[in-house]
Amino acid sequence: MLAAWAASPDRFREDANAEEDLVHGGYRDRLVVELAQNAADAAARAGVPGRLLLRLVGGDDTGGAGGPWTAEPAPDGGAGVLVAASTGAPLDVEGVRALASLRASAKRDTGRTVGRFGVGFAAVLAVSDAPALLTRSGGVRFSREETVEHVREAATASPGLAAEAARRGGHVPVLRLPFPASGSAPQGYDTAVLLPLRDDAAADLAHGLLDRVDDALLLALPGLAEVVVEVPGRPPRRAADAAERWALLHRSGRLDAAALAGRPTEERERTGWSLTWALPRTGASDGGGLPAGVPAVVHAPTPTDDPLPWPALLVATFPLGPDRRRVAPGPVTDALLDAAAAAYADLLEQRAATGADVLPLVPTGLPAGEVDAALRERVLARLPAARVLRTVEAGPPVRPRDAVALAGAAGGDAEALAVLAPVLAGLVAVPPRDRAALRTLGVAETDLADVVDALPADTDPGRWRDRYSGLSGLRDAAEAEALAALPVPLADGRVVRGVRGLLLPGPGLDALPPATLAALGAAGLRLVHPAATHPLLERLGARTAGPRELLEDAACRALVEDLADAADAGGAVDEALVDAVLHVVAACAGSLTAADVPWLADLPLLDDEGRPAPAGALVLPGSLAEQVLDPDEVGVLAAAVAERWPAATLAAVGVAGAPAATVARDVDLDDLPDALRDDPAARVWARDHAPGTAAEVASVAGLDVVRDDAWPQVVSALAADAGTRAALVDPVRVVPPPGAGPARDVPGPVAGWLRARLALAGCADPEATDVSAVLPAAPAWVSALPAPVRAALGLVRGWEDLDTDGWSAALAATADAGRDAPLPAVLAVWRALAAAAPTDVDLPSRLRCVTAAGAVVVLPADRVVVADAPMWAQRDDLGGLVVAPTDDAVTLADVLDLDLAGEVAEGLVAGGGVRQEVPAAARDLLPSAPRHWWRHDVLEVDGVGVGWWVDGDGTAAQVHVAATGATGDVPAAALARGLAQAVGRWDARGQVEAALAHPAAAGRLLVEDAFGPR
Repeated sequence: MLAAWAASPDRFREDANAEEDLVHGGYRDRLVVELAQNAADAAARAGVPGRLLLRLVGGDDTGGAGGPWTAEPAPDGGAGVLVAASTGAPLDVEGVRALASLRASAKRDTGRTVGRFGVGFAAVLAVSDAPALLTRSGGVRFSREETVEHVREAATASPGLAAEAARRGGHVPVLRLPFPASGSAPQGYDTAVLLPLRDDAAADLAHGLLDRVDDALLLALPGLAEVVVEVPGRPPRRAADAAERWALLHRSGRLDAAALAGRPTEERERTGWSLTWALPRTGASDGGGLPAGVPAVVHAPTPTDDPLPWPALLVATFPLGPDRRRVAPGPVTDALLDAAAAAYADLLEQRAATGADVLPLVPTGLPAGEVDAALRERVLARLPAARVLRTVEAGPPVRPRDAVALAGAAGGDAEALAVLAPVLAGLVAVPPRDRAALRTLGVAETDLADVVDALPADTDPGRWRDRYSGLSGLRDAAEAEALAALPVPLADGRVVRGVRGLLLPGPGLDALPPATLAALGAAGLRLVHPAATHPLLERLGARTAGPRELLEDAACRALVEDLADAADAGGAVDEALVDAVLHVVAACAGSLTAADVPWLADLPLLDDEGRPAPAGALVLPGSLAEQVLDPDEVGVLAAAVAERWPAATLAAVGVAGAPAATVARDVDLDDLPDALRDDPAARVWARDHAPGTAAEVASVAGLDVVRDDAWPQVVSALAADAGTRAALVDPVRVVPPPGAGPARDVPGPVAGWLRARLALAGCADPEATDVSAVLPAAPAWVSALPAPVRAALGLVRGWEDLDTDGWSAALAATADAGRDAPLPAVLAVWRALAAAAPTDVDLPSRLRCVTAAGAVVVLPADRVVVADAPMWAQRDDLGGLVVAPTDDAVTLADVLDLDLAGEVAEGLVAGGGVRQEVPAAARDLLPSAPRHWWRHDVLEVDGVGVGWWVDGDGTAAQVHVAATGATGDVPAAALARGLAQAVGRWDARGQVEAALAHPAAAGRLLVEDAFGPR
């Protein structure tokens, strides 16, 4: 070799460059792989299980493991020594020649070895400049230092070699000059490679490569049965028996000459091929992929740089490029890819046959490289026809093209799939992580709704409950929509499709006779069979129903309407259906009133003449209702029906027994609820007070058919019951529409109806005092009623009790000419009326009034005026007078729709009179009184004689007084009245009169006046 280099420096340069390319390129990190590959090939040539020991030792320690070994000169191990000891065929002459040459492998036997190019040993130069190899038959070593020295000697005769060596600065082809070495491998091994580590960087690389030794090495090199790694400071690590941790599928065969035609000469001699799929026994089947540290690349058979991110490891004899980093394209690679795809499909079929889930093993997503893409395409072309999918139902695996999956989340719900599988052949589960795999395999998808439609409508309720339980995990909106069409067995034996609107048996229904449920079901009631009840149905739109909910169901109402129509038409009434309704009412256990389900009053029941009549038009035999209601308006329930059913049940369907209150809430007075709409009292009341709303309205049905002579009994009954008493006594707050005024409290429908029928409003309460002299007395039976009930009926205890209707009645009572009304009582009426100032009073055509002489009379209203000042009480010419405090005169005239006296008469005084001084005694009591008054022999106003008169008021007023008697004296009373009216102190007229009559007493009167109001 030295002679060749000396003769041809270019050959030296080529060898050096080639070695550097290998060390720094394709073999830069393949040291352990190449050592293991050589060990596997040696074991294969010897036909023995391969064992490899990889040991890092200190630089001065080349012994152990059965005895010392040596290499001449001894390795200088400042950074340590990597020892690779293996079993198998020892080094021979061909082997030494191969080590010392480039791309001239001694491994020409076909099919048994892995190495092919004769360049793998160059990987040792990545860590060592003095590698050595020792066997039983001898040893060989290499040395960069000695090679440099030999090149220097050869260069003395070759200037070209000297120049090239100098140019390379000591970088020579290390593996071209072998040197003899002595020593032996460790005990139990046939060969040892000694690699003195160049420096710390080389030691770090060696440590890192040893750390990466795992099962992949054994899988890639099946000739190795064991690899032991020993690193100082760590326990030994042994890799063996890979088949225990990996599921393996092997394939092998031979390549035809046409496929090998494009490969190198020596490679064409190798016609055999083999491949192995290795699948981790744990981790991969659930999508975990390859174990940590195992490179996800193509192994050919050792790792390449072609990525293959699959959950299984592919080891195959792919042809490689010159750097052994990449799979070489061509017919050989295509043939191996075809074989690998077929084997992968077989592997998945085998696993599926054992019950394993192979969907995580289906390649999905984008390929990571050319080899990945080519293999993926081939595998996915085969898998749709491979039996790799487990169905939900037990059985052999099916082909993806024969399988079907549910779309959406339902496809991954195991319990739901178990329910649906019997109607969908080939149904497979679709966990969310595997949905992409199924789509890649071309598995058909179907909607849940289509499968639900295909479910058989069998009648076994227990089986359906189990199905609902299995489907209950489906919860998103689309699934709920699909499940809403589920078949559901009903209590009457039918099976219906669709859940919404169904009734689920609730508390109380178990007491109903089966015949009742059957009858209601035949009439259209959709009650779920108790054995099929499940929470899923409620979630899908069914509602839990007790007896009350059954009654309120539209089907039950339609049943009652049909029965009522049949009765109205004179046809036969199905008594079994009537009984069914009554059974449900009875099951409500007395909690139901006629107002709760008002249309039950249309239920036809037999009367005492054997004819069907609406329950609401019947009364219980022997009841108060029979005694007080008009027999022309109501019938009597047949005694047999009354004896068969509890009174509370019959009352709930509207059969009257005693007065009962009906309460409705949130009432629109323009649109009464059903509970009030058929009650005349409520309708009239709502009409009178509409528009508006009321939070609560209570009424009592049947008041419109009470006999006229039965009211005392009815009212007493109303007063005796708490519910009906509240309906009578409690006012109702009516809220007008926005902007229509404030809320107001008014008597309720019962009070309004009774006031209109009994005409008691405006009658004096038996306990009244002030009003009893004017208002008519109530009938004697009223005295026994509670005071609140009497007040609700409109009886008056005092003027403050009167509302507008009461005042209308009171005025009508005072206008009754046949009744005596003392003057004090009449005056009290006017005062109270002025204080109350009610609006919209119904005015009688005649009014009780007074004359100027103080007599109480009844006159037509158009002959009555309101005296707006005391002086008008002297005028007989004005007709009847209504008098009240002066300040209230205008109010009283408005309420009674009367004229003021001052509006119908001018009040003109005839003659001027004689001016007189107002005595000082009067001015002391009335400081604002005028200073003068006018004395008349005869005083006429508007042609009518009067005793006194006032023009104007205050200090400017003119007080006129008429002299009386033969003496022509002026009465003090007349002058006092004129002065008191003039200054608005009508209450002081008596004191002024006394002062005028007895001037000496004026001081005492003034002192007494000081005690009066300010």
